[in-house]
Amino acid sequence: MIGRRLDSIEAVVSGHLCTGCGVCTYLEPRLHMQEFPNIGRRPVPIVEITGGVRGEAVEACPGRGLAHTRDELAGAPFGGTWGPVIALFECWSTDPKVRHRGSSGGVVSALAMHAIESGTAAGVLQVRARADAPLLNETVRNTTPEAVASSAGSRYAPASPGERLDLVEGAAGPCVVIGKPCDIAGTRVAANQRPALNDKIGLTIGIFCAGTPSTRTTEKMITSLGVTPETVSRLDYRGEGWPGHFRVETASGDRAATTYADAWDGTLSRGRQWRCMICPDHTGQFADLSVGDPWYRKLSPDEPGRSLVVVRTERGRAALARALANGALEGNSIPLDLLPASQPSLEATRGALWARIITLRIAGVAAPRFKNLPSARLWLGLSFRQKLSSVLGTIKRIRVKELRKPESDKFPARRAGRQ
Repeated sequence: MIGRRLDSIEAVVSGHLCTGCGVCTYLEPRLHMQEFPNIGRRPVPIVEITGGVRGEAVEACPGRGLAHTRDELAGAPFGGTWGPVIALFECWSTDPKVRHRGSSGGVVSALAMHAIESGTAAGVLQVRARADAPLLNETVRNTTPEAVASSAGSRYAPASPGERLDLVEGAAGPCVVIGKPCDIAGTRVAANQRPALNDKIGLTIGIFCAGTPSTRTTEKMITSLGVTPETVSRLDYRGEGWPGHFRVETASGDRAATTYADAWDGTLSRGRQWRCMICPDHTGQFADLSVGDPWYRKLSPDEPGRSLVVVRTERGRAALARALANGALEGNSIPLDLLPASQPSLEATRGALWARIITLRIAGVAAPRFKNLPSARLWLGLSFRQKLSSVLGTIKRIRVKELRKPESDKFPARRAGRQ
């Protein structure tokens, strides 16, 4: 049985609530992130830590909870259910290669490249595939547009950009930080705690996210294509078109692929970590700009990629305006109503979340706390069947996912040192 008090990093991990963002290891150097292929990336101690890790590290943990201030949501559309929203754009990179390589128009790469080219950023903190292990990710600070472009493409695998926030703090000037919603939320709190880090964050870009599958899940997907995971030399989850294909290539040159929809709906989404299934922020609400797919309409065959860009802060508005004015991006503003239309199932997911959290608490299972991320009104709009499913489904998952047992029970023998 695990406790419900999330007053340490160890309690968050044991309670199956760690997102794997890595921010705690930046704030507490006695921790490092370790890859557990059947689960995800988790913080483990390099040395024995008496009493557990508390203080700044746990306060910044997005797995433990998320919170907006009332001022941030003042005047926000949709009653604040989509977080702070100033404006909505549909954009794409003006570089045909970047647009084709990117998952949906290359907008994230184009924004980051423009920031370096214009001199507003000294570097870009982002995730890329490891050259020696393409199923795994690594975090880098890129300082040239070419390096940013080479790191383009979605990585639906465990990643911990927060563990290398030291690269931002130590940079020669402001940096762009790119990450999943949880990565950006943790980074924002850490920046508030550490003025030296805050001074070096020039822009945050959040990528829409439906959850992180484990490495084992990716291996299962690769195996279903008739490829041995150990032979893979390159892995692309999507891109090279919109939305692109899940593609692998082996060291001997053999290739296999399937559609993005088949890969995600058929295998990858089923291997997401538990915390992703009870997340209220799939759209980067804590970022300056958040970027995702504009699924509000049916795509035409071979249509070039486009991105939905949510402007959430004045800093984000200024960065987007510069990129458009200088020709790094093309695009235009679109009606705010197209935000929920672009993620048609998300409001139902958010509504179900309200009941899931309540069910977890009644059952005595660890649950995160969310403040000013409204979802109760969305639950009221669900059908009776959906409401019932949100409760009964959670009760089932408590048993199937063994949420009453510490997640750390599933860890193999730990090895010290950074991985």
